[in-house]
Amino acid sequence: MLDSAMADTSAFIRYGQACFKYRGLLFPAAVLLVLIPSPPLFNNAVVTSVLGIVIALVGQGIRVATIGLEYIIRGGKNHTVFAEKLVTGGLYAHVRNPMYFGNAFLLLGLAVASNSWVFFLGGITLGVAVHVGMIGAEEHFLRGRFGADYEKFCREVPRLIPRMNGLGRTYGAAARFDWGRVVDKEFMQPIDWTSATALLSLVALWRAGQLHASTLLLVLIAVVILVRLALWAVQRSRAAERVPAAS
Repeated sequence: MLDSAMADTSAFIRYGQACFKYRGLLFPAAVLLVLIPSPPLFNNAVVTSVLGIVIALVGQGIRVATIGLEYIIRGGKNHTVFAEKLVTGGLYAHVRNPMYFGNAFLLLGLAVASNSWVFFLGGITLGVAVHVGMIGAEEHFLRGRFGADYEKFCREVPRLIPRMNGLGRTYGAAARFDWGRVVDKEFMQPIDWTSATALLSLVALWRAGQLHASTLLLVLIAVVILVRLALWAVQRSRAAERVPAAS
């Protein structure tokens, strides 16, 4: 579907550019879906909470691995698609959109943790629609900027489903996993999709009257939120250290 849509470099690309520019609204839109009354996915909110958090953590791990192995400018430039160079190393050697692959797990985890059919169907539909547009706009830009090099990259590397062959060698060949870059680029806000999944689990448990059904789950939720806040505090501290002192 994406390949055929990509042939239209007018309406579809403009749609994708708009998705890229306003992608930050996806999170508040997801939050609004929580407020809509809905039948639950399952009667046991403990199960959906645990499953949702685990899925989200997998997505977060993919994003961390992507940033730590090979840096790519995230967020474009001035809210538009942009790239200084064609990144083909790290996880990009296995899938062309590793960050979005991680996002798929984050979105699915959030939807499962919500224990809401409205959120599950609406949130996933919205997320897929936005990401399809962004991928289309990015591919259009990269094809125009890098030409034959990007075409070769597309032929050799799958768009969304990672090629697992050689993944271990990719990690082994990495000169250095840059944890500092991970903290600086991935934890710039106090709340993200992973911590939101944990918070949404609390809401789902409360709605189901199962808030005290599992002490271990409450500990897991607290750990996820506190670790996220701690990493954000570290990022803020590192950012402050890089600001030149006023004379």
